[in-house]
Amino acid sequence: MGSHQFKELKVWQKSMELVEHIYAISYLFPKMEQFGLVSQMRRSSVSIPSNIAEGAGRNSTKDFDHFLSMANGSAYELETQLMIAQRLDYLSTEKLQLLASILTEITKMIFSLKKSLHQTPQHTHN
Repeated sequence: MGSHQFKELKVWQKSMELVEHIYAISYLFPKMEQFGLVSQMRRSSVSIPSNIAEGAGRNSTKDFDHFLSMANGSAYELETQLMIAQRLDYLSTEKLQLLASILTEITKMIFSLKKSLHQTPQHTHN
């Protein structure tokens, strides 16, 4: 996959939408969290599409798989940070459930993509 093609990946598109959600909700967090939880959540969210894009730009399946694993790790990190935010009352349960369902969708998509990398390549003509 060429590096320009990562934008066509549904999982990249979905994770870019998630970044927008995270920036929007974290903007409303207390100012004292600006360099704490807000910064960590934004970094984790940005890391997901960044790693997908970087992996897609690599020439080997092994490299792509590695970057997808890193994107997956960031998704779980972000889910934990969102749960912390909800426990601290910075985030409603409804918002947490919405964002957690988007994250679940992303991790399932990453899993499928990783699985497809290890299958025999199908020659398609687009």
